[in-house]
Amino acid sequence: MTSTGRFTLPSEENFAEKTKELAELWGADAIRNSDGTHLDEAVLALGKKIYNAYFPTRAHNEWITLHMDETPQVYLLTDRILAESDTVDIPLMESFFAEQLKPNRDADPHKYWEVVDRTTGEVVDSANWTLDADEDTVHVSGVAAWHEYTVSFLAYIIWDPVEMYNHLTNDWGDKEHEIPFDIYHPATRKFVFDTFEQWLKDSPQTDVVRFTTFFYQFTLLFDEKRREKVVDWFGCACTVSPRALDDFEAKYGYRLRPEDFVDGGAYNSAWRVPRKAQRDWIDFLSGFVRENVKQLADMSHAAGKEAMMFLGDQWIGTEPYKDGFDELGLDAVVGSIGDGTTTRMIADIPGVKYTEGRFLPYFFPDTFYEGNDPSIEGLDNWRKARRAILRSPISRMGYGGYLSLAAKFPKFVDTVTHIANEFRDIHDRTGGVAAEGELNVAILNSWGKMRSWMAFTVAHALPNKQTYSYYGILESLSGMRVNVRFISFDDVLAHGIDSDIDVIINGGPVDTAFTGGDVWTNPKLVETVRAWVRGGGAFVGVGEPSSAPRFQTGRFFQLADVIGVDEERYQTLSVDKYFPPVVPDHFITADVPVDPAAREAWEQAGYRIPLSGCGGGQSIKPLGGIDFGEPVLNTYPVNENVTLLRADGGQVQLATNDYGKGRGVYISGLPYSAANARLLERVLFYASHNEDKYAAWSSSNPECEVAHFPEQGLYCVINNTDQTQKTTVTLADGTTEDFDLPDSGIAWREA
Repeated sequence: MTSTGRFTLPSEENFAEKTKELAELWGADAIRNSDGTHLDEAVLALGKKIYNAYFPTRAHNEWITLHMDETPQVYLLTDRILAESDTVDIPLMESFFAEQLKPNRDADPHKYWEVVDRTTGEVVDSANWTLDADEDTVHVSGVAAWHEYTVSFLAYIIWDPVEMYNHLTNDWGDKEHEIPFDIYHPATRKFVFDTFEQWLKDSPQTDVVRFTTFFYQFTLLFDEKRREKVVDWFGCACTVSPRALDDFEAKYGYRLRPEDFVDGGAYNSAWRVPRKAQRDWIDFLSGFVRENVKQLADMSHAAGKEAMMFLGDQWIGTEPYKDGFDELGLDAVVGSIGDGTTTRMIADIPGVKYTEGRFLPYFFPDTFYEGNDPSIEGLDNWRKARRAILRSPISRMGYGGYLSLAAKFPKFVDTVTHIANEFRDIHDRTGGVAAEGELNVAILNSWGKMRSWMAFTVAHALPNKQTYSYYGILESLSGMRVNVRFISFDDVLAHGIDSDIDVIINGGPVDTAFTGGDVWTNPKLVETVRAWVRGGGAFVGVGEPSSAPRFQTGRFFQLADVIGVDEERYQTLSVDKYFPPVVPDHFITADVPVDPAAREAWEQAGYRIPLSGCGGGQSIKPLGGIDFGEPVLNTYPVNENVTLLRADGGQVQLATNDYGKGRGVYISGLPYSAANARLLERVLFYASHNEDKYAAWSSSNPECEVAHFPEQGLYCVINNTDQTQKTTVTLADGTTEDFDLPDSGIAWREA
C-alpha cells in the first residue's frame, strides 16, 4: 500500500497525465521542474506543493550578451612550454575548451596575469612579455634556455558549466548556450535582483524557490576535446574578477597573485594543505555570497515562498558548515545523494528547517536507455543512503531529470514505489530521530567543521584512484553506530581536545590537508595529542597519519610512538627493523574470515615468515576479505611490543599499540566495503577501551547492520546487499535473535 508525503517528483511539459499517475503511485506531495523543463498548467493544478528551480546567474542571455565583461572569470594555467633559446611563445588556449572559456583581454594583462619560470619558480618581469591577442599567444623574451614557462591568465567563463554538462550529456544540439554572469559587478547584481523580484510576482503558484544554486560554480573546466580537465567540488577557482581582486587587496592589505589561484596546476584542491591566501579568499568570497543569499531568501519570504538551496552547481561561497550559515534565512537544503557520505553531508547541515535528498539515478538518457535496468542503480543508491539516514535522517526525498524517461521502465517505477514507502516508514517509526550512537568519533584535519563529510572527495561522491583508500573511512562511519564530528588542527591547538571525544582519526597521504603537513612540526600539537592518548584517549591513523613532509627528529609519522608504526623514507636504511609475530586472533579481526589452509601454513610458520636482509615480515595473507587499498610501502613497527594484526610483504597494514592508559591503531588504508566497515567499527571500540559495549546491538553478519532507537523502544536490522542474508543480532541484555533478510531488506522489532 502506497503511503504519501515526503517525496518530490520531477515533471516536464506535455506529461501531465503520467505525472498525476506517478505522483499517486510514489506518494508525491511536491512537484518540481528540472533543468531545461517547465511545468504545465495541468501539473500545477494537481494540488501539490510546487518547487520551481531558479537559476540566479544564468538563462538570461538577453542581458549578459550586452555585458560580456561581467561573466564569471577563472585563472587558467597554460601548459608548460620548454624554452630552447632566449625566447619562448606560450599558447593560452591549447588545452582548454574554447566554447567554455575565453581569455580576458579587457583587463590589463600586465596587472592581472603572470608569466612564471617553472624551473625556478620566479615571476618573469612583465616588461619581458607581450600578448598577441589575435593568436592568443604570449611572447616572452630574455628567458633561460631549457627552463619551462607558463602563463597564468584570466579567462571569461562563457558557457555555464552545469548547463554545458547537461547539454553535452543530452545532446541538445543547437540549443542556445546559457552564458553565466557574475553579480560582483553592480549592474549585473541589480539585474539579478530586479529579475528575481519580477519572477516572484510572475510565479504565484510556486511554493518553494529551489535555488540551483546561487552565484559561483565549483571548479569545472573542460579541455579542447570536450573532456573534463579540472573538477573540484570545493574549488573556488571560478570566482575571480579584477574588481573582486582589487577589493580584496583593499580589505586584507595584500594583493593576491594569479599563483594563489592556479597553485602550480593544483587549482587549490581541497587536498592541498590550505594556505593563508586560500583561506582569506574563502572568507572574502563567502562574506559577499552570503550577504546576497540572505537578500534572495528575504525576498522569497516576503513573497510568501520558501527558499531552498541545492547543494551543488553554484554552491561555492555558501559554505553550509561555516559559522553563520543559520543566519541566511534559508528554509531548506537539497542535495544529490550519491552514497552514505553525501547523505550525511546534506543531513547534518545545521540552521535549516528541513533537508532533502535527490536520489540516483538521475532521469537522463545516459542511464535510461533500452537494455539497461535502472532499478539496479536505484536500489544500490538507496541501500547506501539508508544506512546513513538511520544515523542522521533527511526529511524528504526525490529524484531529478526527465520523468518521461523513467516512466518507460516499469521495473524502475515499482522500485521507486518501494523505496519511497520504506523511506516514509522509517520516518513514521522513528519520528525523524537519529539512531543511538555508542561512541564519539572526531575526524582531525586542516579543514575541520567547515568541510564536514567533505573530506577525501574530488567530485561529488566520486572518489578517484588515489582517494578511495581514505574515502572509505567516511563511508563506513556514515552508517555506523557512532557520533561523528570534524575538528581542525587549529581547534586542537587553541582549545585542546573535547572531553567527550572517544576516538580521533587522522588519515590520508603525506602533505595533504587531511594529514596536516607541516602542522605536525608544531610541538604543541604533538604534546596535546600524546597527553590525551596517554591519559586514556584513542588515536587511529590511516595511511600516512601525523606525517611531516620532511624527515623530522628521526620520525616520519610524528605520532609513531602512539600508533606503534612508522614509515621508512630512505633515511634510516642502515637501522634494522624487526617484526614481532603477527597476532592471529584479536578483538579487531574477530569477524574477518580466514582461509583454513592459509591459517595452517601461517601457524606452522610461527605466525611469521622472515624475509632476507634486515628484519622480517609476513608474506602470506591470513586475513581474507580486507582490502587495504593502495599499499603504503615500507611501514614497520617501531618496537617489538607493537601488536601486529596484518603485515604482508614486509610492511604493516594493521597494528595496535598500548600507550599509557590509551591506545593507538594504525591502518594502511580503508576503501569502503562491509568487511572494512566492520573492521573499522571494531577498531574504534577496541581503541577506546569499549570492547564491553560492542556486543549490544551488533550483527553477526557484516553485510547487515543494526540501528537502535531507545526513545521509540525500537531497533531495525538492514541488509545492505542485493542478496538474501542471515544474521544474528545481540540485544542489550545479551539475548539474541536470528534474522533472515531478503535482498535490500529491513526488519523492525521492539527493543
